[in-house]
Amino acid sequence: MPVVGDLRVLLRLRDFRNLLAVRLLSQAADGVYQVALATYVVFSPEKQASPGAIASAMAVLLLPYSVVGPFAGVLLDRWRRRQVFLYGNLLRAVLACGTALLIVAHVPDWLFYASALSVTAVNRFVLAGLAASLPHVAGAGQLVTANALSPTAGTLAAVAGGGLAFLVRVLASGSNALVVLVGAGLYLLAGLASLRLAVGLLGPDHPPGRRHPSVAEGLALTVRGMAEGLRHLAARRDAARALTAMTLMRFCYGALFVTLLMLCRYAWSADEADGLALLGVAVGVSGAGFFAAAVITPWAVRRLGTLGSITVCAAGAAVLVPALGLFFAPGPMLVAAFVLGLATQGAKIATDTVVQSRVDDEYRGRVFSVYDVLFNVAFVGAAAVASLMLPADGRSPTLILCVSALYAATAVLLERQGRRFT
Repeated sequence: MPVVGDLRVLLRLRDFRNLLAVRLLSQAADGVYQVALATYVVFSPEKQASPGAIASAMAVLLLPYSVVGPFAGVLLDRWRRRQVFLYGNLLRAVLACGTALLIVAHVPDWLFYASALSVTAVNRFVLAGLAASLPHVAGAGQLVTANALSPTAGTLAAVAGGGLAFLVRVLASGSNALVVLVGAGLYLLAGLASLRLAVGLLGPDHPPGRRHPSVAEGLALTVRGMAEGLRHLAARRDAARALTAMTLMRFCYGALFVTLLMLCRYAWSADEADGLALLGVAVGVSGAGFFAAAVITPWAVRRLGTLGSITVCAAGAAVLVPALGLFFAPGPMLVAAFVLGLATQGAKIATDTVVQSRVDDEYRGRVFSVYDVLFNVAFVGAAAVASLMLPADGRSPTLILCVSALYAATAVLLERQGRRFT
């Protein structure tokens, strides 16, 4: 199979393996940290989380650092990306230790959210940098497969990190602080792993003689730089269309994620521990869907093109989400979690490939930061809409049908743009 051959070529590349190691450790730490936050905010016995409370928590954690996204892109196009991975992960390790201390001290929620925000803000630089760096360690012919392997492996690492967090929490009698410290240790390892990459290997590429601007100069150029990045993206309509479709699918995923949280918390379990266990199973099943997408998507892109691949993902979700979700029972919803993992990750692999192959390297950091902002805003917007539509137990046929309709509309709009980008 061509995919297997491409994988063998990629895994023989030392720099690709080293960048992949940074991603795996970093995103495993993200998974540990995010589970710790979720259990503290949603599944703590003393907290009675409503859909509105969950939406508020997502807004506090995601919307403010979405503002960091444009700044991250401008700076990523000026800073050495290897240094971003090194210092960003070391900083996150220190900040995560601070979060653990705040959990132990039982501080007010706003202070806890501020600490969590500081960790996730740095995350914007690291994730955008990983995406922008990939073309520097993989050849053009292996880029689709690299996008299938690297981000998907990172997502699976996050799922594994979440599983580790569940295990640590059980062994430590529900200590969220200890779970956060485990995440801090993984952030430290990710920073150390970046030392195996040469400082200048990952770009950004600048013409000879260009001076690297200072941080203050980079911040001053943010508005102009983002305008240039958006104009660059607008001139590459295939990339812009893919980003639009991915944003709509991310909105759908966010609405269904909040639904699943409420079902696990109140409808399917008698206590918080059982609900958390169900959520862990659902996350694992969704991770299996991500893995399946990594195997299937390169094959699908070769036959359908990137646009056709995203269209099939959206259309499949439009059909299967109501067929499975309207039962509001654990079994069908777990199957739906697999389907959504497959569809969402498959669309993301194709979208990443379009952006990386159509956007010039000197703009790539900014464009991926815009991509990241759209992801976060769509997810928070979905949580806000879900909070208005969901009852306390999470059972809302109206929400399921609206999400299905949005998936269908995305597929129809993509189909009208033509069956292939490439």
